Amino acid sequence: MNKPMKNAKPRSLFTHRSIYPCSAAELHAWHSRAGALERLLPPWDDTTVLARNDGIEPGGQVLLKMHLGPLPLHYQGRHLENIPGRMFRDIQEKGPFAHWSHSHFFEDIPGGAELRDEVAYTLPGHPLLPKRIRNLVTESLRRMFRYREAVLREDILLHKRCATRPLRILVSGASGVLGRDLLPLLTTGGHQVFTLVRRRPDPMKGEIFWDPAENILCGDDLPKLDGVIHLAGEYIGLARWREDKKRRVIDSRVNGTELLTQTLAAMHRPPEVFLSASATGYYGDCGDEEVAEAAPPGSGFISEVCSRWEQATEPARQAGIRTVLLRLGVGLTPRGGALGRILAASPFGYIRRFGTGQQYISWISSDDMISAMLHALTCPSLTGPLNIAAPEPVTNLQFMQILARVTGRPLLCPLPAKLLHIMYGQMASEILLSSCRVTTQKLTDSGFCFRHPNLEMALRAILGKKMKTPEKMQRTQRP
Repeated sequence: MNKPMKNAKPRSLFTHRSIYPCSAAELHAWHSRAGALERLLPPWDDTTVLARNDGIEPGGQVLLKMHLGPLPLHYQGRHLENIPGRMFRDIQEKGPFAHWSHSHFFEDIPGGAELRDEVAYTLPGHPLLPKRIRNLVTESLRRMFRYREAVLREDILLHKRCATRPLRILVSGASGVLGRDLLPLLTTGGHQVFTLVRRRPDPMKGEIFWDPAENILCGDDLPKLDGVIHLAGEYIGLARWREDKKRRVIDSRVNGTELLTQTLAAMHRPPEVFLSASATGYYGDCGDEEVAEAAPPGSGFISEVCSRWEQATEPARQAGIRTVLLRLGVGLTPRGGALGRILAASPFGYIRRFGTGQQYISWISSDDMISAMLHALTCPSLTGPLNIAAPEPVTNLQFMQILARVTGRPLLCPLPAKLLHIMYGQMASEILLSSCRVTTQKLTDSGFCFRHPNLEMALRAILGKKMKTPEKMQRTQRP
């Protein structure tokens, strides 16, 4: 175990100051809630919280799985001090550093609160390391704390806009990529979250058993709820669609949604609002036509899935529950999904385009996606279908060009449509080569504010790349 170094000065000290639109007490309270650490972990770092207990109270511990390139590392930390509204401190007990101590200081200032992060650390073999290595660590800390500052400030503003009493929220599909991002946002906002699980539940964690395949969900197991966010459904995947796969995709969505909405409708006091995931694939291939929520469904398999998925929410609507159908665009996070697959498969460069490259992608950053869900949950005017996508869709060719520019990797050969059809069949036609350009007017008219309205801004934020000045951007874009 790495004991705190007694009577030894740390070799390096990193300080980051940031200002937030709230009081010091509110800022400290945010950090004390479940999910705070998960919200602040940079998505490009591939760090996972394996275990955590007792929050930031003295004696509280956290176990992280980190990576140094391809090598997995474990970090075990312990909290030593906590003065509500003023400060807390944690140290490394086991991990990659010879010494690590992180102190957070909170102070009220005119118009808000200041957070001062102080990180004292020593690297293994610190005196022998070249200055270049120490500078890399400093730059890595700068990237991390710039990200933390941006996320924390936007989260605080979001919770102020969605200000309401603490809600009791049930979430299905909480273990998926989207669910793992959503839960920390809800809990750091002060809401109590319950989750539906298909294994033995842990009531201390708010878990409730269900089995949609066997039509099992006991209404008596459900607590009093204010809202439900339904995300569960079998992953469609990027592979050839066999008939049994198609059946499982439809059944997992239709059966699960019917079971959940019928159970909620039968409750003595049903929840006020029900959000059900769907997808912009509802519209099918629309070419370059911009489509709003009133547009009819397309004719392909994905359109059929979304249409039947949405129809299965009818019991909730008939019970008087405000029902919102979340037509989700392509969520962007390096932790998984489409962007995660592209980054993992392209260490040396990216496919220049798929097919013609002119097909539109209605994308959205993961932070904007989960923020839109909280907004829809607390915005009483929203009902029915709702497009959840960024206001500036791009073509496939534009997407790959911007990604290459942000990451500094080259564009390689294109993949012809014919080859994609040979490899993936129907899936290629409906996902890789299909074009969907949705409008987000309904979402913005309801008062939602995007963190990342354009693609380059989103990619730089989630990949830890600094935004370029207009002059630098012009130089990079010159032929």
